[in-house]
Formats: sequence, structure tokens, C-alpha cells
Amino acid sequence: MDSPLIELRNVGVAFSAQRRFGSGRFWALEDVTLNLRHGERLGVIGRNGAGKSTLLRVLAGILQPDRGTVKRAAVTCQLLSLALGFTPYLSGRDNAILSGLMLGLRRREIESRLPAIQEFSELGDFFEQPIATYSAGMVVRLGFSVAIQIEPDVLLIDEVLAVGDAEFQVKSGEALRERMRQGQTVVLVSHDESQVSALCDRLIWIEHGKSVLEGSRDEVFEAYHRQLHLAGSST
Repeated sequence: MDSPLIELRNVGVAFSAQRRFGSGRFWALEDVTLNLRHGERLGVIGRNGAGKSTLLRVLAGILQPDRGTVKRAAVTCQLLSLALGFTPYLSGRDNAILSGLMLGLRRREIESRLPAIQEFSELGDFFEQPIATYSAGMVVRLGFSVAIQIEPDVLLIDEVLAVGDAEFQVKSGEALRERMRQGQTVVLVSHDESQVSALCDRLIWIEHGKSVLEGSRDEVFEAYHRQLHLAGSST
């Protein structure tokens, strides 16, 4: 079997937290272990506050763990998230160029792909306007278009495919599935289980910052739903 592109072992990430009687540390992730291999389509599920978005930031290399280990091959990662990624005062064009440069592309390579990015995003003249003038849906259009055209080794998606109009959701889903058929490695965080089922073949379930179960889509969903049913019946 191929060596993992990214390997996490007992990873924990802590943030400073203000409490009523002083400051302390809040562990967004406590103990997460997973392997991500080339061509995999991994879904991350769990309830709000489980640590899913923090996990994506660790995979992207944006956050370094406070404990545990992260091993990564020489791969590029692109994180699609409404809370991260673009410089508000720069235009869509300039942000696209900056994203490509950060992924290691030459400026000439990026500029050759700008027409395709603008066309796919359907932003029109807004492509030349600052990101600060964009709606949330427009930011997603740009981010997804950049990721599809620049083609990172690993695409990390954090709850953004459901943002924007239905037509672009269909378009982006089709483009993503085409990339997957070509071997794109994807990690998807979404509360839309139908979306996760359609796009992912393997899941990891995160609860209270810990990896509870990692395995096939059906196996993990079954265990997750069973736990939710038990929690619901006990209230």
C-alpha cells in the first residue's frame, strides 16, 4: 500500500481560553490519529464543536499540534473555508495569484489559468474588485474555482459546498467528482450526510476532540447514528 501523504498520531491542539476564575487551555483536539493516502476521499463527521475544522487546519499545515506527531510527504494542500484564506483588500484576481504562489506555482503558470478561474467562478467584473465587497457565496465561488484550476495535491473542504446558489452547488459538485475520478485527494467536513455519502468512501468520526472511529462510510455512519440515537433517548 502507498505511504500516507499525511499521517497524524495522537495529535492534540490547545487554545488559550478565558474562564470565570482565570485563564486556561481548551483542547480543540485531544487525541486524533489518521492516515491520508493519495486518491482517498475522506469525510470528517461529528457534532458541532467536535474539532473538525481544527483538524483540517492541522492537515493543511496552518496549525501545529501541541502534542502528538504529524508526518507529511512533499504535498500541497488547499483549504477551502469561509473563515480563512483570502486577503480582504486584494481583488479576486490578486488573491488567486497569491494562492497559486503559496502553493509553489510560478506566476506565469498562475496567470495562464486566470481566465479559467474567472470563467468558472462566474464573478464577472467582481473578479477585479476587493474580496471585502464579496458575499459569502462569492467568496466560495472564487475559492473553489482557484482550487479546481490550480490543482493542489490535497483539497480540504470545510462546510463550503452548501454555500451559494443551487446552480453553482451542482456545478462545483460535478467538477469535484471529475477531479476525484482523476485521483484528487479530498478531505471533506460537512453536516450534509447526503453530500458526504455521495463524495466520500471513507470516514473519520471526531467527538470531543478525539477520533472515535475511522473506516468505511457505511460502518462509521452506522456507529455514529447509533450513538446519536442513544444520546437522544437518554435525554
